[in-house]
Amino acid sequence: MNILLKSCILGIGAIVQGFAMAVFLFPHLIPSGGAASVGVLFNHLLNVPFAITLWVLNACLLLAATKWLGKSSALWTMYCVTMTSATVNLIMPSMIQPISNVLIDLIIGSVFFGIGLGILFRMGASSGGMDILALIIAKSRGLTPGKPLFWINGSILLLTGIVVDWKIIVYAVVCQFIGTRILDSIYKLKFINRKSSMKEQRISNI
Repeated sequence: MNILLKSCILGIGAIVQGFAMAVFLFPHLIPSGGAASVGVLFNHLLNVPFAITLWVLNACLLLAATKWLGKSSALWTMYCVTMTSATVNLIMPSMIQPISNVLIDLIIGSVFFGIGLGILFRMGASSGGMDILALIIAKSRGLTPGKPLFWINGSILLLTGIVVDWKIIVYAVVCQFIGTRILDSIYKLKFINRKSSMKEQRISNI
């Protein structure tokens, strides 16, 4: 695929994901995934700054992505992480209060979050964090990435909820459940090649 076209599609996916996080999830303090939960856990138990935990975790996982998924996938993931972070940093200062109540924002945010993730995974990239590990497992086992991502993030979120605050983590698990289902739906979509379909139609007419 043309690099410019791929960067545009991945950029859209990353922006949609960042939009969901900044507008619907983060105003209610709902973690968007396992990496954010690990940051919360380490900060709570060991007083380690969020930035350090997230940087070390993403650095290790990006090295794994380079080995198991290839340099191209790792570079695209870095691009997506940058776009998502930039979107969140751009929107968050203007979010003085949540858009609606937590349940409505949770459902809408989870759907947008899943759409963004689905676009990234479909194009062979991810948004960093535990998404990389899920993509490695999915590729090695021949699975859709939504299931391993849900179980990885769900396990970490439950552990964080037990240690820190279970109420927010329940919302985060629901977000993962909805988001990963949307992700798998997009990942399994089949696009018809227009040229091939026209060729088959001409053959059938003959």
